[in-house]
Amino acid sequence: MSAAPSAGSGSDEPAHRRARPRAVAILVGTALVALLIDLLTKHLALAHLTGREPLRLLGGFIYLNLIRNSGAAWSIGSDHTWVFPLITIAVVGWIVWMALRLRSVPWAISLGLVLGGALGNLMDRIFRAPGHFVGHVVDMISVFGPFGEYFPVFNLADSSLVCGVVLAVLLELTGRQRDGGRVGRGGRPSTDPATITEQRERA
Repeated sequence: MSAAPSAGSGSDEPAHRRARPRAVAILVGTALVALLIDLLTKHLALAHLTGREPLRLLGGFIYLNLIRNSGAAWSIGSDHTWVFPLITIAVVGWIVWMALRLRSVPWAISLGLVLGGALGNLMDRIFRAPGHFVGHVVDMISVFGPFGEYFPVFNLADSSLVCGVVLAVLLELTGRQRDGGRVGRGGRPSTDPATITEQRERA
């Protein structure tokens, strides 16, 4: 006499299989939207801010000022521009690897934001002057001052990266896992099949 199937085994596998394509599609879609918005804003900045004085908005809370940055925040590492594309390529590879077991929609959004932001700045590094893999990133948003006096001048790719990382931290703190599960009490993942199925469907 064969053993009866465990509770939830009949419904867990189909939901489990459906979740990954959906999560990957959301990751890719989020990355594409973030990338396209970044490319559009950089195009508009180059077209309308080149050669102009900083544009003051919201009473001086935000300034639009076109800057070409060869380094990271506050031009850190500007003498080693070639390092940043290599770091970005490594990040993109890590996200692709993470997508192999991705079944959580919130994590898909988080990783998509990071991927879109990373690709936006990578395209600057590869295709913009002064040359391939040493190109300068187009930045245009400064807060509280026109020249990054209080905070680094940034672009929407940077904003996408930061939002994605912040969301990832929040997901980790709330116990949401990339495979759609949730860490239970005592820091251990739930092992109940019905609970796992419900968690994946919610994610």
